[in-house]
Amino acid sequence: MKLLVIISTDDAETSYNAMRLANVGVKKGDEVSVFMLGKGVLFQQSSNEEFNVKDQIDKFDGDFYV
Repeated sequence: MKLLVIISTDDAETSYNAMRLANVGVKKGDEVSVFMLGKGVLFQQSSNEEFNVKDQIDKFDGDFYV
């Protein structure tokens, strides 16, 4: 299956959960692409201890576009 995830918010919880979904897809063998658009490109600034977006992105093994 092909999966496209578009993140266009700087809300840490939303970005974190979207990246978790992307990582599950990759682990199941799906072809996953993630696009960070608009405020989504601020993921490094919105990442925090509770919702560590950067860690989820570092674990991601798919196509990633900013």
